[in-house]
Amino acid sequence: MRTVLVTGGSRGIGAACVRAFARDGWVCAFCARHPGPEQEAVVRDTGALFVPCDVGDPAQVEALRDTLLSRFRHLDALVLNAGISLSGLCQDMSEADFDLLYRVHLKGPFLCAKAFLPAMISRKSGSIVTVSSMWGQVGGSCESAYSAFKAGLIGWTKALAKELGPSGIRVNCLSPGFIDTDMNACFGPEVLEQMRQDTPLGRLGRPEDCADAALFLCSEAASFITGQLLSVNGGLVT
Repeated sequence: MRTVLVTGGSRGIGAACVRAFARDGWVCAFCARHPGPEQEAVVRDTGALFVPCDVGDPAQVEALRDTLLSRFRHLDALVLNAGISLSGLCQDMSEADFDLLYRVHLKGPFLCAKAFLPAMISRKSGSIVTVSSMWGQVGGSCESAYSAFKAGLIGWTKALAKELGPSGIRVNCLSPGFIDTDMNACFGPEVLEQMRQDTPLGRLGRPEDCADAALFLCSEAASFITGQLLSVNGGLVT
């Protein structure tokens, strides 16, 4: 059986990933910080295993690893999707918010990879997909810290791909554009319409667009692809 863990899998891109992998016959697990109705819907739709976990907490990540490896025996793919957005001017951002963004977007992927890599390396097999952002490529106004950590995630992905290639493990990165998710629900209709008009394909992205890309990168069809950044942005950033 093919097994996958999706972090931040209760809604948005993460939930779409769980559903896409489940439809393709994978045995799925996902985590999120807090149980809720979104998580219950994903479990109901996919039969996936849900494990509460704050990916920035080493003890919780280790417990997540132990639970999954006990249940699945191995993990074929890891989709590092957990993320949050805190917008605002640099001079107005608190140190606590800066640290929180780092904890979720860089420390979390590091802790999760560190936890599951020994088992992947021992099997000489595995695929890791990180989820960055177009702001990690070009920077976003009022998103300076978010942009910095998403850029760091891209660099970390490329370095890890070189490190793990000899062990048969592939590591790639998705860079979503403006996706129609709860994270962007704070923007008014005028902003959403402007983003739609600015996107060459003439629409906002769907979570399923990113999920299909993640599924491809974890599939045998991508067996010779590693260290790559796959932009899913409708042509907004090239």
